[in-house]
Amino acid sequence: MAKGPVSTSSDDELPFPTQESLAADERSFFGGRPQKPSAPNARTALPASLAGPEHYHGHRERLRDRFRELGDTALADYEILELLLFRLIPRRDTKPIAKALIERFGSLSGVFGAPQALLMEVKGVGEAVALDLKLISTVAHRTLKSELRSKQVLSSWSSVIQYCHAAMAHETREQFRILFLDKRNVLIADEVQGRGTVDHTPVYPREVVKRALELSATAMILVHNHPSGDPTPSRADIDMTKVIIDAAKALDITVHDHVIIGRDGHVSLKGLKLI
Repeated sequence: MAKGPVSTSSDDELPFPTQESLAADERSFFGGRPQKPSAPNARTALPASLAGPEHYHGHRERLRDRFRELGDTALADYEILELLLFRLIPRRDTKPIAKALIERFGSLSGVFGAPQALLMEVKGVGEAVALDLKLISTVAHRTLKSELRSKQVLSSWSSVIQYCHAAMAHETREQFRILFLDKRNVLIADEVQGRGTVDHTPVYPREVVKRALELSATAMILVHNHPSGDPTPSRADIDMTKVIIDAAKALDITVHDHVIIGRDGHVSLKGLKLI
């Protein structure tokens, strides 16, 4: 008698299909049928190769086009700073960083004049970016200073003020600077003689005159800044200037002026007829 197929309930001989085996069978059976992609959720991000361009890429090109076609007058201060930050921070939206810098320091000159440590307090500005901003500031200072070389300083007064303002207006501490001139009033040296606190710098007339003699200078322009922003001279500023003038005069050294630099302007003691 022929035997029919033998059925068995043994798990060892015919294992019950698992979820994984069913999935494998379905993939094999429907191999030619495209599968419906699952929708991405908060826990599933698209691969970088499938993600679209960041929203700020088009903005960068539009801003560059405006600058290329219309020049800097078509851009606000924060947009000029944005253009620069494109190079320093290539893969981020730099518009919020540029606006935060302008808001913190008040202007473009304030940003470039700010100390590196304070720049790094702005979100998005790391050590490398802060250092690059200070490097650009230094290039600007050197450019302005080079315009004074081999020129009669008194006939290039606006250049003197621009240079001093760029170098000192946004310093957080007072500094006392001297421009030493030769007999033709050409710049020999530009030196910071002292740095002080937020409202005071010690100045020693004897050391000022001594340094002028060492450089064979025949004239000087005194400059210092007021970190408060207000360039109005104090009584101490006026008295100290007169002492230096008297000490220098005895050695045939002329003090042409004492200029006080503030964030938004400057004051000339000679212009005010205080010396």
